[in-house]
Amino acid sequence: MHATFVPAGADLLLVSGQTPEDVDGTVPDEFAAQARLAWRNVERTLTAGGFTLDDVAKVNMYIRDRRYRDDNRTVRNEVLGDRRPALTVLVTDHWDERWLIEIEVIAARQAAGPTEPS
Repeated sequence: MHATFVPAGADLLLVSGQTPEDVDGTVPDEFAAQARLAWRNVERTLTAGGFTLDDVAKVNMYIRDRRYRDDNRTVRNEVLGDRRPALTVLVTDHWDERWLIEIEVIAARQAAGPTEPS
């Protein structure tokens, strides 16, 4: 998808780069395992903000090497299913040499608006 419409007044959650590192600092060796872990970290962050993968409007993915593009696509499709946010994939270096992928997302949902007093 090249574009996603976000309606005026929508609540936004900007999720900075989620890495393939577990809470104990473990980083899997294999790309697909790293991608799944980075996506789990994205989902945890979305949930903490009250959002879900259904709310993701934009994804930026940073992979270390082009040779990972097929594995990246496979894991991304596993995670996103039929969801089609706007997507950018860049080949780049990472802060930590163990990381083969980093993911950031923008999530948007219809604002809840003010609640009526009871």
